[in-house]
Order: sequence, then structure tokens, then C-alpha cells
Amino acid sequence: MAAFDFATGDVPENITVAADGSLTVSMVGAPAGERPALVRIAPSGHRTVLVTGEKGDGITGNARGHDGTVYYNVWSSDASRNGVWKLPPGGTPHRIAALPTDGLPNGLAVDPAGRTLYVADSQKSTVWAVPVAGGPATAWLVDPALAIEASAPVPYGANGLRFHNGAVWVSNLSKGTLLRIPVTAAGAPGRVHTVTSGLTGVDDFNFLSDHSDIVFAALNTENEIAVVYPNGTTRTVLTASDGLASPTATAVRGKRLYITDGGLNEPHDARLQSGKIDLGALLSP
Repeated sequence: MAAFDFATGDVPENITVAADGSLTVSMVGAPAGERPALVRIAPSGHRTVLVTGEKGDGITGNARGHDGTVYYNVWSSDASRNGVWKLPPGGTPHRIAALPTDGLPNGLAVDPAGRTLYVADSQKSTVWAVPVAGGPATAWLVDPALAIEASAPVPYGANGLRFHNGAVWVSNLSKGTLLRIPVTAAGAPGRVHTVTSGLTGVDDFNFLSDHSDIVFAALNTENEIAVVYPNGTTRTVLTASDGLASPTATAVRGKRLYITDGGLNEPHDARLQSGKIDLGALLSP
């Protein structure tokens, strides 16, 4: 487990595991009124700041290409910064696609072919598609299932996003849903399928493995991790008693589960947690 200093802007929002076992963590910054950052954490625990953003902005979702390129979203009121950014290995960061400043780019994933990035927009009921090579963002899907629930206490709709088994999966925080959107042979969105509902305060999520549809979902406002099974049933497996503090995202490598805790509430206990997964206990609901 690694502790972060919330007061300095180390508010973990998203996590990606690399092939070498290192972690790329988005530090959103804004909740603490500090600059955001993108941080690499080596298996030894050594931290390297890859990118430092501007004060007032937030760094949200991040994803990794096969060649080690890191892609990440910047949420900013400045039209020159808001959008999807790219950090090539050994290179410098640059923006590859602008996004509307009245939106909120959140979850991010790259398709297995390495050609398209998908972005969940928490304000505009939209999943954007962005060419990995750069270029204009396209509204890949605009749908009520991605929208903000009018009565929701937290006004974020589409939140976490993963590309998995031929589909774009999206969580909707305000509706408490997990959605699966097949990608057709032409690259268009298929019919939106609600995998489950009742995931109050769901943020980002990830899968048990590349071949499994079992999901680990971070329930931010509930301080819980829920397992979601392919048939839609859910099970709470971790709670605040396990040290959860505003969990924002999960990642899996082998038998280890990683959780980022944003520490949004006092005492702002922002951290990275990890632990072994009991695979046998998760084979069925």
C-alpha cells in the first residue's frame, strides 16, 4: 500500500497497470486546489512524475498503448488544454484531440488494435472516439443511458470506461449502472445493454482478466468495492472497514487487485491499496 499527500494534489483518480508491473496513476489535483499530475509507480514503489498539469485543471482517465505510449484526459476550462493527450516513450506530452469545455472527459480506453481511443464524457451523455494518431473527436455514442440522472446528488453521468471483449463498457455514476456497448464490424456502437444497476456512486472499474466478464467496480460515494457478475448480480467485497476512502478505480494484474482511493472526505486518506484476489471465491455469485 502507498499513501499519498492529498494536500499537495495527490488525489488518485485512475490507474493502469503496465506489462512490467509498474502503475500509471492519474492525480486529479483539482479537489485539493493543486496541480494535477500523471505518476509512474515502479514495482519497487519508486515514483516518477511523468506529467504535471496546470493548476485548476484535472487529469482523469489514462490508458496505455502496446508501444508504451500513455494517453490521458485533461479536464480544463481552457479550450487550448481540454481534451485527450499523448505521452510517447521518451517524448514530451502533446494534445491529440480537443474536447468541448462544457463537458468532462473522464474514463479512457484504447481499442485492442491500437487505432481508436474512447472517452466517457460525464457531462454530455457522450462517448467520444479519437484517432490514436490524432485528429478531431467524434461523438461515437450519444445516449440517455449515459446521461446524468436529474435527481442524483452527484451530477456525473458516464464515468468509467473500458474496452473489453469487443465492447465499450461504461459506468454511469448518477444512475448507478454498468453498461456494455458492442462495437460492430464497422466500428459503430451496437445496442446499449445494461449489465446491472444499483451500483450507487459507481466510479471506474476493471475486469478479473482479459477473458473474464467479472468486474471489480469502485463505488466512490459508498466506500465499497463491488464484484459484478456477467448475469448482473453483485456482491460487496470490500468496505470502509477495509480502509476504503472514496475509491475511484480498480486494476488487476494476475492475482493482485489495485485500488485507488481519492480520499475526498476528511481526513483525506488518499492512497493506493493492493491485495491478493481469492479467485476461487469469485468463480460464481
